[in-house]
Amino acid sequence: MSQPAKTSPRASSAPDAPESAAGTRAAAQRLKMRRELAAAAMELFATKGYEATTVDEIAATAGVARRTFFRHFRSKEEAIFPDHDDTLIRAEAVLDVAPAHEHPLDTVCRGIKEVMKMYAASPAVSVERYRLTREVPALREREIASVARYERLFTRYLLAHFDETDHHDGNDDPLLAEVAASAVVTAHNHVLRRWLRAGGQGDVEAQLDHAFSIVRKTFGTGIGAGRTLSPAAPSAPSAPAEVRAEGEVLVAVARTDAPLGEVMRTIEEALRAR
Repeated sequence: MSQPAKTSPRASSAPDAPESAAGTRAAAQRLKMRRELAAAAMELFATKGYEATTVDEIAATAGVARRTFFRHFRSKEEAIFPDHDDTLIRAEAVLDVAPAHEHPLDTVCRGIKEVMKMYAASPAVSVERYRLTREVPALREREIASVARYERLFTRYLLAHFDETDHHDGNDDPLLAEVAASAVVTAHNHVLRRWLRAGGQGDVEAQLDHAFSIVRKTFGTGIGAGRTLSPAAPSAPSAPAEVRAEGEVLVAVARTDAPLGEVMRTIEEALRAR
């Protein structure tokens, strides 16, 4: 009796490859068109003014039909932010694949870096867009709405690590999660605005890392501190790292979720004090 032919894993997955490649090409073409429409909108806003520019003129400048414009954007003010949807997806992907041992606040800081990368990829465009959003209230409102989407994403992520309904005395995790998410977004926006006002010059990633270190120092040690440990669980230090001197030797004790940067700073401060 003949045996049925076996299908190798490679052969069985082969049909997915063209679909995946086609999806990637379609996404790239979509983003390319969105950016072309955004460039046309910014050019017209700068030369004619926001109020005097119509959707038909934006579409004509980009060389497409009006209906093509509305396949990509709902309004003309939305048109100068072509990358926010894709950036939000990338930021969410960072959160989805975060290692289990990483402090959730560190994960959020990595996630919002995707937003900064979006601006830093085209400094001249970002600076011009910043100028326009400062001059046109409708564009500024659109930008604020975009920022709110990121803040909601990060707040949901932080809250998911704690019991939002657990509000007993001594447990401030739900409060800290919301405040920390707002702090991360605020720190990012502060650095971004400063960089844009400087014409897109300077090491914006280093500035962002410095701002995030302040957020971690302020909020990172408190998140999780209010949770009650089971009787069998060992007690943890309230700070990410503690250092004590024993003769000529410094002994450091750190939580397993403590950011390495904070541990090193604690040790350095202890050495300087000696």
